[in-house]
Amino acid sequence: MRILLVEDDSALADAVCSYLLAKAFVVDVAPSLADARGALLSVQYAAVLLDLHLGDGDGLSLLPQIRALPERPIVIVLTARDQVTDRIRGLDAGADDYLIKPYDPAELLARLRAVERRRSSSSSPVLHLGTLEIDLAHDMVRKDGSPITLTQKEWALLRVMATRPERIHTRENLADALYGFGDEADSNTLEVFISRLRRKLGRSHIQTLRGLGYRLSFSADDDE
Repeated sequence: MRILLVEDDSALADAVCSYLLAKAFVVDVAPSLADARGALLSVQYAAVLLDLHLGDGDGLSLLPQIRALPERPIVIVLTARDQVTDRIRGLDAGADDYLIKPYDPAELLARLRAVERRRSSSSSPVLHLGTLEIDLAHDMVRKDGSPITLTQKEWALLRVMATRPERIHTRENLADALYGFGDEADSNTLEVFISRLRRKLGRSHIQTLRGLGYRLSFSADDDE
């Protein structure tokens, strides 16, 4: 999941980024509306964490641009404790949830997961693929009941596919989950991580659709 954090408080932004990066998320920080608008034009984000009181305007002015995107990201409004009207305005304008400052990054992550589950119409955060279990709530993968150890990048890639398992994910979409602005990656990096995941999960669990991208498979046959 690649996240856009629209926040002009650098100390808070650093704290949130550090926490989410440790959980294998990719986070881009936009300290202004202008930066956020440019980021939204160039990257498909899974979520936008939106501070309302920015130096160059009202964060809610971003919502029409966000709603017009082909795939609308989750939007969580970040607002001060005493600004009840801001929370109401944000929800009325199309935000999915809000969080009151100061907040714990762990609660932020829990709210992101809760909104994602509501959107997917699934009450369970555990995806079953044959003998494979992908637990999105606890960042765990099990095969035949035994835990599988993944690196942060491997988990970031798997999370994107597991959140929407019915979807064909393009190379561009998956690459966005691995690297933020300023990160460098070789052209074959995605294929390297796909290969590593297949070795750990079972080859048949990740399908290649030539010319289209990749998709998780519910096949239980790991000998493919």
